[in-house]
Amino acid sequence: WRGYSCSVTPERLLLPRPVLQAALGARHGVLLVEGGQVYSFGELPWKQSQAPELAKPVLESALSGQRVVAVAAGSFHSGAVTEDGGVHMWGENAAGQCGLAGLSTVPNPTPVAVLDSGSSPPQTVPVLELACGDQHTLALSAQREVWAWGSGCQLGLNANVVLVWKPQKVEHLAGRYVLQIACGATHSLALVRCLGPQDAQRPPQDKCGHCHQLLYTMTDKEDHVIISDRHCCPLGVEVTEGEARLEAPSSTQGLRTSPSEPILPSHTSAPSQATAPASSPAPATGSDPSHPEVQVKGESGESGLANGELPASDSDPSAQHRGVKSSPYPDEQAVKDYLKRLSDHTMAEQTPSASSTHPASALNSLVASCASAVGERVASTYEALSLRKMMNFYLPSGGAAGGAGQGVPAVSSSSVLGEGTKERVRLEESMQGKKSSSTGDIREEEAEGLRRRLSLPGLLSQVSPRLLRKVGRPRLRAVALTPLGWGVPEAQEVLPSLQTEVWSWGEGEHGQLGHGDNLARLQPLCIKSLNNKEVVRVAAGTHHSLALTAQSQVFSWGSNSSGQLGHMESPSTIPRLAKLSEGIRVWDVGAGERHTLLLADGDCYQPILYYSGQQVKEAGQESQEEVEEQAGGYTQQPVLLPFCMNLGYVSGVFAGGQRCVALSDRNVMGFISSLHELVSAERKFYCKLCGIKTQAMRPLLELDSLSSALGPVSLGLLQALASRFSLLCHLTGQHSASLTANLRRGRDVKGLLILDHAAIFLDAYNEYCCSVGHFQVMGGFQALTKPAQDFFGKNPELLQRLAECGEENLPMADLLVALFYLPTRHLHEYGRLLLKLATCFEVSSSDYQRLQDGCSKFEALTLQLKKKRKEAEYTSHFWKSFPGKMTDSLRKPHRRLICESSNKALTLQNAGRFSVNWFILFNDALVHAQFSTHHVFPLATLWVEPIPEENTVCFFCFLFFVCVCQAKWLRSINQATAEPPISRTASYTFYKDSRLKEATYEGRWLAGKPNGRGVLKWPDGRIYTGTFKNGLEDGFGEFISPTKTPNKNDHYQGCWKEGKMHGLGTYRYASGEVYEGSFQDGMRHGHGMLRSGKLNTSSPSVFIGQWLHDKKTGYGVFDDITKGEKYMGMWQDHLRQGTAVVVTQFGLYYEGAFKDNKMMGTGVLLSEDDTTFEGEFSEDWTLNGKGVLTMANGDYLEGSFIGEWGSGLKVTGSYFKPSLYDSDKDKTRPLGRLCVCAEDKWNAVFEECWTQLGCEAPGVQGESWKAWENIAVALTSSRRHIQDSPELLSRSHSRTLESLEVIPQHVGPITMDRYHTIRCYLIKACDTPLHPLGRLVEALVAVYRMTYVGVGANRRLLPQAVIEIKSYLNRIFQIVRFLFPDLPEEGGLIPEPSTDRVVSSSALLLPVLLPRLYPPLFTLYALDKEREDDVYWECVLRLNKQPDLALLAFLGVQQYVTPHNPSLCVKQKQVLNVTLLLFPCSTTFTPSDKLQVIQLTFEEITQEVLSMLKQDFLWSMDDLFPVFLYVVLRARIRNLGSEVSLIEDLMDPCVQHGEHGIMFTTLKVTHT
Repeated sequence: WRGYSCSVTPERLLLPRPVLQAALGARHGVLLVEGGQVYSFGELPWKQSQAPELAKPVLESALSGQRVVAVAAGSFHSGAVTEDGGVHMWGENAAGQCGLAGLSTVPNPTPVAVLDSGSSPPQTVPVLELACGDQHTLALSAQREVWAWGSGCQLGLNANVVLVWKPQKVEHLAGRYVLQIACGATHSLALVRCLGPQDAQRPPQDKCGHCHQLLYTMTDKEDHVIISDRHCCPLGVEVTEGEARLEAPSSTQGLRTSPSEPILPSHTSAPSQATAPASSPAPATGSDPSHPEVQVKGESGESGLANGELPASDSDPSAQHRGVKSSPYPDEQAVKDYLKRLSDHTMAEQTPSASSTHPASALNSLVASCASAVGERVASTYEALSLRKMMNFYLPSGGAAGGAGQGVPAVSSSSVLGEGTKERVRLEESMQGKKSSSTGDIREEEAEGLRRRLSLPGLLSQVSPRLLRKVGRPRLRAVALTPLGWGVPEAQEVLPSLQTEVWSWGEGEHGQLGHGDNLARLQPLCIKSLNNKEVVRVAAGTHHSLALTAQSQVFSWGSNSSGQLGHMESPSTIPRLAKLSEGIRVWDVGAGERHTLLLADGDCYQPILYYSGQQVKEAGQESQEEVEEQAGGYTQQPVLLPFCMNLGYVSGVFAGGQRCVALSDRNVMGFISSLHELVSAERKFYCKLCGIKTQAMRPLLELDSLSSALGPVSLGLLQALASRFSLLCHLTGQHSASLTANLRRGRDVKGLLILDHAAIFLDAYNEYCCSVGHFQVMGGFQALTKPAQDFFGKNPELLQRLAECGEENLPMADLLVALFYLPTRHLHEYGRLLLKLATCFEVSSSDYQRLQDGCSKFEALTLQLKKKRKEAEYTSHFWKSFPGKMTDSLRKPHRRLICESSNKALTLQNAGRFSVNWFILFNDALVHAQFSTHHVFPLATLWVEPIPEENTVCFFCFLFFVCVCQAKWLRSINQATAEPPISRTASYTFYKDSRLKEATYEGRWLAGKPNGRGVLKWPDGRIYTGTFKNGLEDGFGEFISPTKTPNKNDHYQGCWKEGKMHGLGTYRYASGEVYEGSFQDGMRHGHGMLRSGKLNTSSPSVFIGQWLHDKKTGYGVFDDITKGEKYMGMWQDHLRQGTAVVVTQFGLYYEGAFKDNKMMGTGVLLSEDDTTFEGEFSEDWTLNGKGVLTMANGDYLEGSFIGEWGSGLKVTGSYFKPSLYDSDKDKTRPLGRLCVCAEDKWNAVFEECWTQLGCEAPGVQGESWKAWENIAVALTSSRRHIQDSPELLSRSHSRTLESLEVIPQHVGPITMDRYHTIRCYLIKACDTPLHPLGRLVEALVAVYRMTYVGVGANRRLLPQAVIEIKSYLNRIFQIVRFLFPDLPEEGGLIPEPSTDRVVSSSALLLPVLLPRLYPPLFTLYALDKEREDDVYWECVLRLNKQPDLALLAFLGVQQYVTPHNPSLCVKQKQVLNVTLLLFPCSTTFTPSDKLQVIQLTFEEITQEVLSMLKQDFLWSMDDLFPVFLYVVLRARIRNLGSEVSLIEDLMDPCVQHGEHGIMFTTLKVTHT
């Protein structure tokens, strides 16, 4: 339809599918239907075959096969965006607006490539939406960048090319997140999301990216510094010939009562055409009831104010009509007198240039901080403020004609006209910041820190008296009612942003750019007056622009020739609010050639339409000029279209040319109406919250008396409440914008964010309700009553209206309570509307279930918040009923009253006759008050249980007698406890327990005792962190105990049992000693290792062995690093006692008896040169008594010896020199007779393993199934500990641990398969120290290395080392047979089809144990066989110098082989292959592996020889031995003697007489 008269009837367009989007040009339109098809209608001159004007829409068949998702229409061209982001254009192309070169018109949709030339190769840019103007087109890419093509400065490309055929990126918007684009005839708009906190971290730019001028300037004056950001890029202003045509706005404006209210100027029946060449437009500065402004106009800087009225200007005929008093002050003269008293300066002292000073602007946080930082200079600064600057703050001077309404600084006509174009550009640069400044509330600008010209710190040129008064008040924490952190953190990514900016560029002749002038802009420029207005949608008409906010307000600017702006400012170069009736909430807009179409909410939830602009006449009636001149030919303000209620539920409106289009949905099953009701309710609720914020909350927070009336606690709670309210308001605005966008776009349940992200809304409401309750409980509303009455007056009609209270004469406190609880009532509305939507679907559908679940969540929260409100009211009433010091000390914001005993029969059992007991149960504590004293018992550590005696209840440490309401008190206690009554987490300080007196425990509890993980801290600094059981330390824990030495503590980490250290642990003493091992009853007991000192200290030593009741008792090894001695023997009570072995770093070896920590008794002493003494000792290394001293050559002394070894001996006896043939006189005896037996070593290690398996002692075997259960418990507890510290084990160990949790079959006959299964299980078990067997192997490896590494690497210890390993095997095999009872004993047989398998500990366990013990063991073999190996190696080197044939001949190989094949020649490669097979003999560990290598070598030798002989050949040892000897020599095995000895000592007895035995004998012979 066209126009707005009553006779207009909309024409209905019926298409095969529902229309999703429409776009209108000057005389044509484009429709997008469901399925992605596009229809065109109207005049389509680019289609030669079509009629001048189509009656019905025609399908654009060129787009068949493409799914179109968005369409756009310019004046005479159209565009479409496909699903894959492709662009198609058609229509007029004379200016390149279709992006196709060489064509004046494009008849059908044609693809246009949007390529990013910055990438290599150029990449296609996917597009989301298009916007078309008269001669240009804009595209919004998926990366939220703007691309443009066509002609004119409205492209924003700053290019010198007249026509732009290829799409180019608008670089000035690069890096910003563009939300929407719109095109007018010759200008462009972009809705941009403000830079978020993540963008604020970018380094600031100091120079303009285009003109390379400084963005910030600093001028150093005599007594102050001026910092300015008033840079204006010349590239953003298009300079035209002649004088600027600047507007002269109306001279008056109404007083605004809030920042969001529109400015209501006076209206006439026709737009004013008065202009003044000397006026310079600027945006109006927002007024405020608590900080009003006086609008004046003047000339040459002199005020023209007289008696509060503006004198009429001779140059403005309509000035007489508009001369209305606009000042909110009753007497402006009083204001001027007041300002004069503030300053000692007069207006005469100011220079004439003062008239060009900046208009009044809000000071940001920097000025406020400067004012507070120089508090001592405030008085002098205050006096230095000039009257003119104060007048500019309160009474901004206007232009020469009609400028009072906008606060424009006065500029003389001669100064503008005389300088010409250059002067005009200078004025533009100097005033650019003023013209783009916000028209919002001054205090809002202060809080958000808008950029301003700052003076530091001497002459504060723009400090208001209000700010100076604030300096003298106590400094309070500012509360921003606009969320500075972008609202709810979780909502940032899922909800649309309300922090937006509007950017404009192009021609500005009609003021359509909104920058306060009529100049063109070559590049996008932000409209600062729309900052913080929460713009969610923009639209552009031919020469005017619209911006729709989240608060359902419409700002309009530009041409107003036909009243299309919705107000009577003609024209308007800055955004102004369209004049709409109160309660009209606009949620969609459309802009045409000379009209505006608004879609709004009315009294009901069915949308209504408003029209503002030209009334279109039928063709042939009047000319266009006559229409414009005729009164009533256009609207003076938006009018309601009478037919709108007949259109049904309109979801979107579009305007273009002279047409209007509305999309209406069919209300199937009532779904559309319910959806409209939900969206309308959310918009209404958001506007309501904004009204409360601006009209009630902000004024209350800015009251001077607020701090003194509330006090610090309540003031902090009020500020927290305001912050939560602001977050809730912002979230509601975001949700309102999301719902509105969904209504325009999808209209389905899937787009409802309140269902998918319900937790965001529930948490916001819950936190807000809690903050209101906290404030109410602390008596905040009562304290706020007086400040509120002072501000709102004794008749608070405003509060009644905002709080929606129907009752009259309510107290101010009740009104405030109702006001602040008002938002929580909206939760029920959510539930009701979601349930109403659910009834539109089948009960079995998923949409019904989602809506029903959402409804249940909000209804449940509604009930919960009602309960919280009642609790807060009950608690508040309790505090008012029982005032006093005691109750004041108990009053906490979070504390709520559950019940109390003042009116209930509750007494203390066994109490005195005259005792007074008052019990108060809160949600966090139970209070027992007696007279003037009271005790507080936190509920977290309060347990309650009924006692079988009648009406008696046990409370932790009290007994209460309840006459009637035992059940009620029990129920109240259990409900007040947040966690289950038996197990909970809490903190408690003990005051009776002797061991834990004054200690504080924080952690898990069970039935009144610490149980589970927790932290226990004593006043003296002791700290225990770990697990508890029945109130005692039990399990794994960490204990720190301070000592007398400062900054040094004892530290224990390990296992506990019944409050004492018990089990494995590590104790680090403050002295530096470290003990790792077993504990029992808080003492070192069992196997452990004690490290004393370090290598660079005075007495470093290491002891590893058995402990008994904190003392060394049993077998142990002591390494005295200082002396270079190692003791291996028995201990008792920290003393060496019994048989032992001592070795030194000088090669001395002693074995024998010790007593009282001394060598005392019979012993054997050997030196490095094999000199041996066997006899009596009395001190360490001191001979005393009978003995035999044998020399290295065999001579010996027999008699009595006295003296210290190495310091001279006194000998009484006989010297013997045995003959060569006197074998009977040989006195040499084998070593090891006087040392500790291998079976008696490390018994504590094996005892711990047996204990873990559930046996009391080795040999006293229990049941194997119980042992397996203990293994499972150990593994499970270890895994639980690893979950807390996952770095303790590697990933492979974790997998091994998982496999060990499966208990193998341990009962039943042993077969070879089961034998291999057992073998694999033992390998895995010994690989992890968490398994008892793994722990055993780890401990044995540690003690073995401790014994035979370092000083213990003595060749005389080799026999003991070998015997010790065999002892390990026997004792471990005993444990294995206990776990697998059916495993045969040592030497038993396992039946096998071919031959029986012999079971032995060596074959089963040596592969697990020996690789870990191999380094120290082989070192002992190498030391023992050092001389023999040196001789052997010298022989090997000598023989390897011979060539192969010579060496073979020397070894006698040819004489055995030649008779069979006289032409035989040994090939070097074949010999090398055989030699390489023998190398692994020195790299394997176990004898069985080494024998396997020897067997493979024999087999390879046989194969190679037979391949050379090429006939069957039967080896004999006489033939094989020389060949094998040749291979051994060529293999060059360095320590072959040591390898042979190791195999011989540890070889499995069952293979000694078999094939392996014969091969080993052959290898042994080759070495000898």
